[in-house]
This record gives sequence, C-alpha cells and structure tokens, in this order.
Amino acid sequence: MSTRKTVLLLVVVLFAVPAWSKVFVRWTQPVPPPAKRLGVHELAIPWTADALSLSQGAARQGYRVYAEVAIGDASSAAKAAAKVGFAGIIVNSGDSQPDQIDQALRKLRSAYPRLLFLILNPNGKQPQMRGTLIVKRNGVLEATSPTAQPWLDTNLALVRLERAFRPAQTPLYSFAWELTDTSQQQQHGPDAQDYALAVAEAGAFDADLVLSLHESLENGMAQNNPSAWAVWDEVKPYLRFFAQHAERHLDPEANVGVVTDDDAASYEPINLLARHNIAVRVLRPADLSPRGLEGVDVVVVFSSLDKLKAETVTDFAKKGGVAVLVGSHGSLARQSDSGQSAQAVRLSEQSVSYAVGKGHVIELSEPVTDPESFAQDIRRLIDHHKIRISLWNALTTVAVLYRPTGAPDRIVELLNYAEEPLQVQVQVKGSFRSIRFESPEQGCCESLKPTVRDGFTEFVVPSLNLAGRVYLQPESAAPQSSRR
Repeated sequence: MSTRKTVLLLVVVLFAVPAWSKVFVRWTQPVPPPAKRLGVHELAIPWTADALSLSQGAARQGYRVYAEVAIGDASSAAKAAAKVGFAGIIVNSGDSQPDQIDQALRKLRSAYPRLLFLILNPNGKQPQMRGTLIVKRNGVLEATSPTAQPWLDTNLALVRLERAFRPAQTPLYSFAWELTDTSQQQQHGPDAQDYALAVAEAGAFDADLVLSLHESLENGMAQNNPSAWAVWDEVKPYLRFFAQHAERHLDPEANVGVVTDDDAASYEPINLLARHNIAVRVLRPADLSPRGLEGVDVVVVFSSLDKLKAETVTDFAKKGGVAVLVGSHGSLARQSDSGQSAQAVRLSEQSVSYAVGKGHVIELSEPVTDPESFAQDIRRLIDHHKIRISLWNALTTVAVLYRPTGAPDRIVELLNYAEEPLQVQVQVKGSFRSIRFESPEQGCCESLKPTVRDGFTEFVVPSLNLAGRVYLQPESAAPQSSRR
C-alpha cells in the first residue's frame, strides 16, 4: 500500500499542475509604488549593495520580496535575507549545471527553512510574432518569405522541459526584451500589449514569470507619472485574470510524448510541435514508463535507452503506438511476435520503418535538422480521430488543452500573438454541450454554440484579442465555476 501511494503521488507531481500563474516584477528603483496600485504582490530584487534597504521599503508597501541572485551568491544572500524578512531567494541558473544548483539548494533549504528557494531559467523568449522563419537545410540557413506562415516565438517548449526536469517547482522563467523599434529603444520601451502578452503566455502555460520593466516605465511609475501608469493600467487586467488560484489541478492533454535528456537536441522540435498545436508531454528517460505514455499516440525518443526503457517503448508500439527514434541506429530489437526479424521499409536516406505488433517504429539515423518539417511529419503520424485539439483560421494562435483532474470537462487556453482581434475556429476531441468563453478584456462568460459530430466538438470564438479561456462541459456535467 505504501508503494502504491508513493507511485500515485509521483503521478500527481509529474502530470497535474496548479491552474494559476504568479508574476514577479523585477524592481530596481529605491521606492516601489504600493502593491495594490501595481497589482502585483511579488517583487524580484536583483542582489546588489542596495538590495537590503530596497527590500525593507518594498515590504512596507505590501510586497513579498525575493532576492534574485546568481548561484555563487546564494549562500551569502540567504544569510542576509533571512535576517531582514525576505520571502525567498530566486536563483538565476545561468550556465550552471543542474546538479550544482540542486546540491547547493538542498543545503540552503536545510539551513534556512523559512526561505523559499526558486530556480529561475533566464533563457526565455520575448513572446511575439515574427514575419520570417529560419530553417536549416543541408547545412545552410534559409529564411522563409515574409508572406509565408508567420513565425511565433513562444515559451511553451521551455515550460514543458522545465516541468519535466524540475517537477517539484512550477516553471519559472524570464526573458530579455528585443526592442527593434527606435522609439521603443530610446523612449517608452515595450507597449502595454507586449507586457500583457508576456503575462498572458505564462498564465496560459501555467508557469511563473519574472517580468522585467523598461527603465522608462519603472522610473515613471516610481515617480507617479500618469503616462507610465496609463501603460501599466492596461496590463493589470491580464495580471488579475491569470493570478487567481484554482480549486482543482489541471492535467495538460497530450498526443505526443517526448523523451529527452538533452535540451539542445530536442528544444526546437518540441517548440515546433507546440507551435503547430500538437499537445506534448516531455519525459526524462528515468520517467519513461507505461504510465508516462498513457494516452499518448506517438512517442519521440531523443535519448539513448537502456534495455528496460527500450522494452517500454517496444511494448508501447506493440499496443498500436508509433515510436520515433531520433539519431538511433537500430536501438530497438526488430523482432516480430512470431520471433522473426521484422522487415524494415526505407522511408528516406535517413529513416526506416518496421512493424512491431499493432504499431510500428521509425528510426531516424540523423538528428532533426528541419524542425518545421519534422513537426508536420509527426502530426501526420497521429490518427485524425485521435487528435485532441485543432484550430482553423488561426495561424497566429496557440492553444493549450487541459483536463481538470477527476472531471469530464476541458479547459482551452488561447493566445493570439498577432495582438489583433481574430475569429478562431476550434475542434476538441469529445462531446461537449456547454461552451463558455472568458477573456481579460471582456470578463466571464459568453456562451458559444457547439457543433458535435464524429466524436468531436466544434465551436467558434468570435473575437480573440490577445488571450482567452474556454470551458467545455458535457451535457450531464454540473456547471463549474470559472478560474477567476
């Protein structure tokens, strides 16, 4: 019984995520505005000579203050922070090795049990839409036409990897603003919608964010400048919308499992899968198990596998799944149920396929060099009748589908990176009779008309501005309260 409870606990940690998002505003000015006015209760203060005095002023303004430090300064910062009432320490992982950080934090957590220690991934992207896509073909970088499908910079791949490799902590990341417009660089910095999209993206992906403010905006709010506050007041509805705690946990739906222990090799393929709204679950090799692959139709393996893990993938294929082994050279036994060697079918110079039970295995002898084509190929491997969510007329939109734990309903988070109103047509696997839409701009809730056919529910969001949330409930389900 004890072992079973431990397994169940691990399952919850790995796959259930809290449906809320926390934004830490990175603050450097001597006196912050009151927390109620800013609409945020967590400040991340870079660890400098002024950090202690700044933190005391911030605490008086109603903030929970966190010191943002490099791993080398974490010990001295924790010692000082514990004396003056910091809420916690945010450790910027930088280029440090994960084992180095984990070992240091284990000691610090033991020494300072009242401080919360969080690990920050500083390598996020500024959420935005670009007009071109850079791909690598035959060793040459090529740019697509500006009139081709727009390219989206999202942090969904980073969040999925963080959740797999640090399952005990809600993913926490930050990014640097890319200000290409001259007026943005020299005057006001990012627009209100840029800040709002960053907040909305973290919330939709169930991640936490350390948000940097442009110098002019931070100075302006510290000096109570009306124009600076006019910008920030446009952001606050998004902070409120994504900051509320949920009563239940949400399980991200997934069609594809990705097994990886190498972020560099798998990051861009995962990024492109997410960009094409292909629901992904990332697993470390150590977490590869039948339970980890439950509900998945395709598993993509970027890591070498030991005998036990290879058998897990083989069993997955035997039951009707598709396994794609990237950079492999025959790492699974090609043997049919009758004991005969399975006949390989060459798909290209770099790939072969062979049948295994009810499914099959595809081996790619080379790493993924064109993630865009790879993502499209993976989507074609999924039976159309099993795809959890699809979007139409929404090239600039990313959707994430969640299942509330223990409930038959679904929740869809929508993000429109074009930041202009867009009509979005959505199809979700399952039969749902109640569809409700809410957004930071319009509140809750607008009823949408569902069309149920062939095991799917279709509906249209008439106007998605920047972010929105859709609640889907079966006919027999009792109405659920919103997350706001």
